[in-house]
Amino acid sequence: MHSALEIVASVDRLKSLPAVYHRIRAELESPEGSLSEVARLVTHDGVITGRILQVVNSPLYGFAGKIDSVMRAVQLLGMQQVHDLVLATAVSEAFEGVHAERMNMRLFWRLSVLRGLAARVIARHCGLLDAERMFVIGLLADMGHLVMYLTVPELAEEAQQESDDTGLPLHEVERRLIGADYAEVGGALLDNWQLPQGFASAVAGQHTPCTAGAHNFEATILSLANRIADADRRGLSSEDAATRVDSAIWTHLDLEPAMMGEIREEAELNLAAVTALFFSRH
Repeated sequence: MHSALEIVASVDRLKSLPAVYHRIRAELESPEGSLSEVARLVTHDGVITGRILQVVNSPLYGFAGKIDSVMRAVQLLGMQQVHDLVLATAVSEAFEGVHAERMNMRLFWRLSVLRGLAARVIARHCGLLDAERMFVIGLLADMGHLVMYLTVPELAEEAQQESDDTGLPLHEVERRLIGADYAEVGGALLDNWQLPQGFASAVAGQHTPCTAGAHNFEATILSLANRIADADRRGLSSEDAATRVDSAIWTHLDLEPAMMGEIREEAELNLAAVTALFFSRH
């Protein structure tokens, strides 16, 4: 049996994010932090500069007119949004060239982006003030699976197959067969990357939001977003997917099951474009 920490510790290549991400985060968290310094840090990395300008001009944000300077992008997005986009870019670069045995990587990234978009849509419907942040949290929510397929591929595949065959929740099967589930592994990975605490707590608690402490609402949003991604993978209708959602989730989010189709359609609207932005080379 394996613990989440043991699984994460065995993947050396995923133990750190680029230094520029941590410099930008330090600037964001500093009382003297400034937009101009964040813009300067971004422009020192050509890959991140290009990605920020691509994203800010994409349907993900829908700003009017062409934005061709990092300073203007930072002014429009704000420091928190730039931090999150740099994080998403850093993650896509960290996993560049990673191919997990027994995993369909193209499908994995498609579902990760769909989960992120769905989480953002749900957060907006719930009136969450930092709803945009849920895109990145949703994007990271399944990273534990990738780590498991890199470290214990046979067991990870066996757990997925048993879940598909029996209908048992995947995380429960993983705990029995492996000793930890992908949410726990993902939370451990984000902790290892020293991301803001809310990221790790929400991801680790996505199946049991009550364990996510102050971030239980974000974890609940991930629970619903997971159902949308799972419906896409299984080819289920939105109506069928809605019936698989625990009533406590709808209650906590103050949403109705009838909204599942609307949320899913809105999330799928820019799925192909956003996937191409972040993961076209995977």
